[in-house]
Amino acid sequence: MKKIGLFSLFLILTIFIAACGSKETPTSGEKAKDEKVYKVGVDTTYPPFEYKEGNDYKGIDIDLINAIAKNQGIKIELNPMDFGGIIPAMQANQLDVAIAGMSITDERKKVVDFSTPYFDAGLTVVVKKDNSTIKSVNDLKGKTVAVKKGTTGAKYAEDNASKLEIKVVQFNDSPAMFQEVSNGNADALIEDYPVISYAIAQKDLGLKIVGDRLNGDQYGIAVLKGQNQDVLKKINKGLEELKKDGTYDKIVETYLGKK
Repeated sequence: MKKIGLFSLFLILTIFIAACGSKETPTSGEKAKDEKVYKVGVDTTYPPFEYKEGNDYKGIDIDLINAIAKNQGIKIELNPMDFGGIIPAMQANQLDVAIAGMSITDERKKVVDFSTPYFDAGLTVVVKKDNSTIKSVNDLKGKTVAVKKGTTGAKYAEDNASKLEIKVVQFNDSPAMFQEVSNGNADALIEDYPVISYAIAQKDLGLKIVGDRLNGDQYGIAVLKGQNQDVLKKINKGLEELKKDGTYDKIVETYLGKK
């Protein structure tokens, strides 16, 4: 009887230990959920890609990153800031991802890894509506050109300042840059084509676009170089799926209309 009793006790203990262990260790078929909240840097002074309306953030970039997050089952938190501070914030580990109408450039590729391109942009020259003397970039000699800090427009102007013989003045946000030209304090500005096209169409800024596009920029979603590669893969996968199912086109058409 004692032998049977000891055997029964041993069997009970074995089953109990196995049961406890099963609660702590997932089975081979289970997949751990990504519960991390990814901090996403955005620049909300950049319509139609990013802007604030009341208490809500809107724009192509905002809708796109939210759609990607939903598609891939990841959690994000939007962190608005000046465009020029986004990459430094990523380097300081304050941001995980950036989507801010950021052009894919070789210089930025030294610091960040980009997603596949999600929008074809390009720079253009903009002048006051009643300006009849500046018709292209070749007419900027001796002129003052306004740009936004940290953008490809600013880089283009600085890199070509000597060649074009221009004076470059920089601003923290697009509205201030637009105002500088419409007030006549600057002769022209250099901005991404879709951004200024949308701004002029939405509101009479007293500005107009002149000449051809200066380059063929493409926008990408960024993570710090060598980091957050798993979420970058998910971003690319989500972007691919949103383009296939038509969601991407619907988002762009919401702000820019049909092509």
